[in-house]
Amino acid sequence: MASRAPITRTVAVPSKPPAIVGVCRRILSEIEAYGFDQEDLFAVHLAIEEAFINAIKHGNKMDANKEVKIDYSVNPDKIEIFMTDLGDGFDPNSVPDPRRGENLYKTEGRGLLLMRSYMDVIEFNNQGNRVRMVRYKEKPRLTETHRKA
Repeated sequence: MASRAPITRTVAVPSKPPAIVGVCRRILSEIEAYGFDQEDLFAVHLAIEEAFINAIKHGNKMDANKEVKIDYSVNPDKIEIFMTDLGDGFDPNSVPDPRRGENLYKTEGRGLLLMRSYMDVIEFNNQGNRVRMVRYKEKPRLTETHRKA
């Protein structure tokens, strides 16, 4: 396959669940064109939807007048997505693990768990209103910091 130039895009969408459909479809089409497999497409799709729902529900408090900004880049080796809401942010380390004890039957934390499970890197800014998600085509050996971030 010939070398392809990276794709970099920014889009702002309203805080309404259907707003992510077209953006997600475009991103998935672009990563598929770069040779990412069906497992990668599934993982990225799931992570985008979970991050977006968290951004509109918890960050923007379901305010349809607020937007969620999505910056992403695709190259032959990886997809990198930044999703930013207009909320006050949160501490991702304060979210209880939904696989443990009394949290098993609570709905909190499941989206974050899925994002961490399906993406190779999940990192939040200090404020907690912006997430960086990376999925590599070839899986590198990641440090513990990247897995827990």
